[in-house]
Amino acid sequence: MFEFIIGDVVNINDEYVIVQNNGIGYKIFTSKNSMMNLEIGKKNQILYTQLHVREDGVYIYGFTTEEEMNMFNLLLRVTKIGPKVGIATLSTLNPNEIKIAIHNNDIDLLCKAPGIGKKTAQRIVLELKDKIDDVELLDSGDQILIDIKDYDEAVEALISLGYLKFEVEKAIKNLDIKDLTVEEIIREGLKQLSKN
Repeated sequence: MFEFIIGDVVNINDEYVIVQNNGIGYKIFTSKNSMMNLEIGKKNQILYTQLHVREDGVYIYGFTTEEEMNMFNLLLRVTKIGPKVGIATLSTLNPNEIKIAIHNNDIDLLCKAPGIGKKTAQRIVLELKDKIDDVELLDSGDQILIDIKDYDEAVEALISLGYLKFEVEKAIKNLDIKDLTVEEIIREGLKQLSKN
């Protein structure tokens, strides 16, 4: 129904953002990756959206890139994957990492997303292998995936210091942390957070 919403982000929570457009505040559920691309108070930010009507309510899901929205739609085609698991997957892995995991049959990587067990990961590979774009995979080169456990541990430590999750993830996003220990990630994250 809605292709996209352009508006001002007035709030960012753990699972959703509030975007104001023409005096209406839209509650849009989104991934951590999209949250990191948004800023509270910044004018005219775009979210590509999709409306879902369920028995328990009406929900809007949105992402800052069409690529992420397309991957969300692909994930929803997989048997037993709903919007909540789709969002959790895109909060853990970006669309290209998901494509690489599918292309390489990397079940363990897909299982790092909350709500994705071994059987679900196998279904993702089986049902989406023919639907992903190989050209984008070739362009990605040998992408190095950081140790998700170290990343999560650092994020949790910084949150315990009083920072919001989206602030922490945004601060760490542009750091080269693949060769850093958890303590070093925390230290670098604090440096970035203190600049804001």
